[in-house]
Amino acid sequence: MNKTLVKVYFSLYGDDFPIDNVTESLGIKPTNSYRKGDVIVRKPNPNIVSTKVQHRKETAWELGTDYQESYDVKEQLNQILTSLKNKVSIINQFKMNYKLECDFSIVIIIENGDTPSLHLDNEQIEFANSIKAEFDIDLYANPYEG
Repeated sequence: MNKTLVKVYFSLYGDDFPIDNVTESLGIKPTNSYRKGDVIVRKPNPNIVSTKVQHRKETAWELGTDYQESYDVKEQLNQILTSLKNKVSIINQFKMNYKLECDFSIVIIIENGDTPSLHLDNEQIEFANSIKAEFDIDLYANPYEG
């Protein structure tokens, strides 16, 4: 039986900026990064035949969790915030110097109607506000089996 999964990641992104400097300044290795113009690599899908090569439209530094079985999004969000909470001034300096944006993406894959709690507490909201980050929430509800 498939279980409900949650993934959360923080993105710092913009036109072009030195990803390695962000990594060094934050003292955190990103879980993903890419540069404007990089080819977007997609998993092969036998149902879709496409020869068009797509390129990244921006540069990004990301820190995230893998998909985890969860019934409370707060657990995954806190994993990311724990690493970033003392880095507000560094993040804001990069945002100002390179005209960057940032956001938190929450991706939920719902299985068999088992929805996780999606509650953001004051500490999470205050941190996001301190770096002017937005939240992007994607829900994927798979059909019931039974």
